[in-house]
Amino acid sequence: MKIGSITLSSPTVLAPLAGITNLPFRLIAKENGCGLVCSEMISSNGLVYHSGKTHTMLESVAEERPLSVQIFGSDPFMMAEAAAMVEASGADILDINFGCSVKKVLRTGSGAALMRDVFKAEAILRAVRSAIRIPLTIKIRTGWDKSGKQALDIARMAEGSGVDAIAVHPRTVQQMFQGNADWTVIAAVKQSVSIPVIGNGDIASPEAALDMFAQTGCDAVMVGRYAMGNPWIFSQIDARLSSRQIPLVNIARRREIMIRYVKASVCHLGEKLACPMMRSRLGWFVRGLPESSRFREAVKYISSEKEAVERIESYMDRLILHDVAVTTEA
Repeated sequence: MKIGSITLSSPTVLAPLAGITNLPFRLIAKENGCGLVCSEMISSNGLVYHSGKTHTMLESVAEERPLSVQIFGSDPFMMAEAAAMVEASGADILDINFGCSVKKVLRTGSGAALMRDVFKAEAILRAVRSAIRIPLTIKIRTGWDKSGKQALDIARMAEGSGVDAIAVHPRTVQQMFQGNADWTVIAAVKQSVSIPVIGNGDIASPEAALDMFAQTGCDAVMVGRYAMGNPWIFSQIDARLSSRQIPLVNIARRREIMIRYVKASVCHLGEKLACPMMRSRLGWFVRGLPESSRFREAVKYISSEKEAVERIESYMDRLILHDVAVTTEA
């Protein structure tokens, strides 16, 4: 699959997740077969006004490429300036958020608010397109009602404005992340434009990904929440697509990924910020395993990389000692 000039090694995409898809998490996803990783949603105002915290979100390394950086905002001039800054940072793709349904974002006229203001949305896209050379994508929702008409209107306008690909999360603004994603909206968008369409929503397994490809005709699938603690879902999807046997993720592999995530997070953020974050995130990787609640309790107060690694190793060694079979497909 290609997005503009960028060729992906796999038709799998990591969804931008606020507070989640930072550099360490993106590296883990990439190592596990993800074709394209995306940054967290970044404020265009924060970039233009040189917020230090915002600019750190642009940090990247060669190992995670290609990288898509997502920005949000409502002012065409500010969005264009922020997009140019993203391109200058070395990002491979610039993505604009048309789907965030969080109230504080909607109140600024950003995110999904743009889906009911096609004129402003078009002004933003044309301003950004003229400001950058790298591929431009957008991520949209169904819209403000179930009909999907807004998604179709935005998709057609986006193609005409020079957008190179569209990711569709087929839930309404009111649904947020509740209920089922309506994949027929993805199919409708795919039929209405000639640029690549990326399907997003309810990809909980490689089988679900294959079903989405079959039912919608989409060019790639985007995985968000179900990649949290399960980054090997990307290699699972690739194996299913190529009819290869899916290898198993044993205890040793799971331990390796968790420790690598801890070390990368400490390296990127420092122990003071990374360890409190790991107190909840390490629990993602043991969901459904024996004594997982005991492990989550053990990491609740970690304050150093050493402590985190010791807790992981102790838990995994206990599983091995009791000969617990915890292999999963990957």
